[in-house]
Amino acid sequence: MSAPPKLTKEEEEAGVIYEEAREQDRYLPVANIARIMKRALPKNAKIAKDAKETVQECVSEFISFITGEASDKCIQEKRKTLNGDDFLWAMSTLGFERYLEPLEMYLAKYRESVRGERQQIGAGRPGEAAGGQTASAAQPRP
Repeated sequence: MSAPPKLTKEEEEAGVIYEEAREQDRYLPVANIARIMKRALPKNAKIAKDAKETVQECVSEFISFITGEASDKCIQEKRKTLNGDDFLWAMSTLGFERYLEPLEMYLAKYRESVRGERQQIGAGRPGEAAGGQTASAAQPRP
C-alpha cells in the first residue's frame, strides 16, 4: 500500500483526511449499475459481466472526478459541506455544460420537495391542530 498524498495547507486547515479505500468501497454496487443499464436496453438484451464492471468503474471514476472538483472549490472557500450548487459548478467547470439544465431543474424540484416536507412536519407537530393550537384547545367544549 502506498502512502497517502501529502496534504496542502488548505486541505490540512479544512480537515481533509486521505484514507486507503478498499476497491469494493469505491464502487457503486454492480447490481444497481446493471439495473440502470437494463432500463436503456430492449427487454431481450443481455449485458456481459465485464461490461457491467467496466461501466461500474467508469461511473465511480466520474463521480470521484466531479466530487473532487467540487471539494476543491469548498476547500478554497473554506467550507466543509458540499451542496448541489457545488456539483453543478464542478460539472460546468469540467466541460459537462450540456447536463446542467436538467440537473438544475432536478435540484430545484428536490429542494421544493424538501421544503414541502419541512413545512408539513412543522405544521403537524404532535398535540397541535392546524393553526398551532393544542389538540385540547382546538376541540369545542361541551
